[in-house]
Parts: sequence; structure tokens; C-alpha cells
Amino acid sequence: MAVVAALLTPAAPASAATAPGTLIDALAQADGWREMSGGTVIDYWMTGSQGELERASGALFVPPGSPPPGGWPIIAYDHGTSGLGPGCGGQTGPGAPAVGGLERDWVSRGFAVVLPDYLGLGRFDTGPHPYLEIRTEATATIDLVRAAREANSELSRTWAVFGGSQGGQAALGAGNLQSTYAPELDFRGTIAIDPESDVEKVLPLAGPWVPGISQDVTGLVGMMLTGVRAARPALDVNSYLSPRGRAFVDAIGSLCSNRITPLADGMSIGDLLSRPLTTPEFNTTLTDYMGVPVSGYDAPILLLMNARDTTVPSPLHAALLAQFTANGVDYESVVGLGSHTELSPEMRTAVDAFILRQFSRPTIR
Repeated sequence: MAVVAALLTPAAPASAATAPGTLIDALAQADGWREMSGGTVIDYWMTGSQGELERASGALFVPPGSPPPGGWPIIAYDHGTSGLGPGCGGQTGPGAPAVGGLERDWVSRGFAVVLPDYLGLGRFDTGPHPYLEIRTEATATIDLVRAAREANSELSRTWAVFGGSQGGQAALGAGNLQSTYAPELDFRGTIAIDPESDVEKVLPLAGPWVPGISQDVTGLVGMMLTGVRAARPALDVNSYLSPRGRAFVDAIGSLCSNRITPLADGMSIGDLLSRPLTTPEFNTTLTDYMGVPVSGYDAPILLLMNARDTTVPSPLHAALLAQFTANGVDYESVVGLGSHTELSPEMRTAVDAFILRQFSRPTIR
């Protein structure tokens, strides 16, 4: 009922004095919520697609006991693809799943963990989630860190970010943006497993001739087009869509992934389109919307890549690694043979070592 109430009860608009990351509300949760203790639902203001303030939500878990002198260090966990509508983020709504093993382990080791829903996927109906819009994924993450610190004075300014798939893209976006967007925080590094990357270089090759691959792929492309249409109205995405494609995009803007994929059954990518996506306007917009930065990072990165990944195919992983190398980005990588976002024992060891190393210096209040 909390989600329903949030969606049906409009919050006061942000005032001119409100800043991104300002806390709206902190709702302490009973022990056992998401099979954890120390949980809080955080409602906060974040920067939206056009630079405006938007309401967003996320979860916070804090270790028991007393914090270290510099406060509890924070790890932000960015989730993968979950849909386009309210309640799809899975971090704050009724029936939110149990906290994952990684996050649970971090709390047991003395880290506070924050988990953003992302814009449009949580407790507030702000329109379709701008799927794979890297900047709002990043601002949702960074602004939740800010709001969580306002909600709990025991949290430090020291933080890092982890994410997989869409969340891997989000984590890289946050790691790149934080130095200019939130210089008051003490950022230690980024961990990304099988991040979405370089799809903006492939998608513009699509047109009405593209055959069916799978309903999963068609659904993902439809979600991208829905997100771009919502976040970049000047592009006029409708002019690229066939009548069937427009009906599909119109239908999925408030749905979660488990309802979007069945609607794509029997549809190809080509069925969605009335003309090619090869225009300069589409290419430029898509790169700005979802392109992973390949330079400008000021903290180390751990990239975990699965060579058998078919969701983000390994050639795209290889392209990202090559671009990071060419630009002198401070990164290390571990390659596994699992499926998409599968964390091998070697990867888990690398994650633990990375966190131990990056948090070896004291936390900062």
C-alpha cells in the first residue's frame, strides 16, 4: 500500500532552494524487510533527463552497532533491467525480493548499502523510465547516496558503486560523473559486471528489414525506443516507428519486464520501424543518451566480463576494454566463462580484493 499511496498522493513540487539529493522522506522498515534488518526506504530529489528535479526512491541498509570514526562507508548497488514503470525497480515496493548475497555480505562487513530504483521505476509515477539513459542512472545513484547521508548521520562521505548489465552501465556512469556532480563525496571506485556498452553504435544499423531474433531482444529494443522518446522529445522517435511499433511503445511505458517480453512475441525489430535509424540526428542523440564514457574517470575501475555473454555480446565487452586501454583509464579486468552477469569464484575474489584495497584508507565524515 505504501507504493500505491506514493503514486496517488502528489508530493509538493521542489522549491527553488531544493538541491539534487535532498531527502523527501526516510521510512524505517521493520526487521525482516527484504530478509534483513536495518532497512529504510528513502524518497529523494534527483536530477532528471532535462536537468529538472524529479522524485525518486531507493533502499538503505545499515550495519548494526557503532560506526567507525569516519562513519559507515557506502556501497551503491545498481540493478539490471527491470522494466519501465512504477514499482519495477524492485528495491522499495511491497514484495521487494530478499537482498542479494553480495549486498548482504557487504552489510555484514561494515558497509552501508544503498539501492536506487532509478527514475520512474520506484514509488513515484514520473513517466516511462528512460531506459539506458546513463546520466539519470548516474544521478539516481549519486543523489541517493546524498539523501541517505541526510537520513542517517552515521554514514560517511566515502563510497563506491557496483552494478551489473544495465546496472553496470549505471555504475560506470556514476563513476564518471561523480567528480563534477558530487565533489563533496569521497569516491573510491567502480565495479561493473557485463555492463551495457556500445549498443548505441549497433542499434542505428536497424531498419524495417531487420528480422526477428527473439522476443527478448525485440522487447529490449522497444524499451530503448520508449526511453529515448520520453527523454529526448526533440528527436521525434514516433517518426521512426511503424504503426505496430508505435502501438507497442505506447503500450509498454508503464510495464515491468515480465509483462513487456510477452507482448513482443511474434514481433521483429524491423516490425517496430518505418524507416532506418541511420540518420545523423538519431546517432547523435543515442550516443548522448546511452554512451558509456571511455575517459575522464578519476578512480579505479574493476570490469568483470563473461566471454559467453549473449545479452551484451563479448565483442562489445572487448570494444569497451580496448577504448579504456587506448584512453589510459585506470582499470583491471577479470574474464569469466559464465552467462550474463554470472559471478565466478575468481570474479568474487577480485571484487573482495578491490573493495579491501579501495577502502584501506579511513572513511571520511
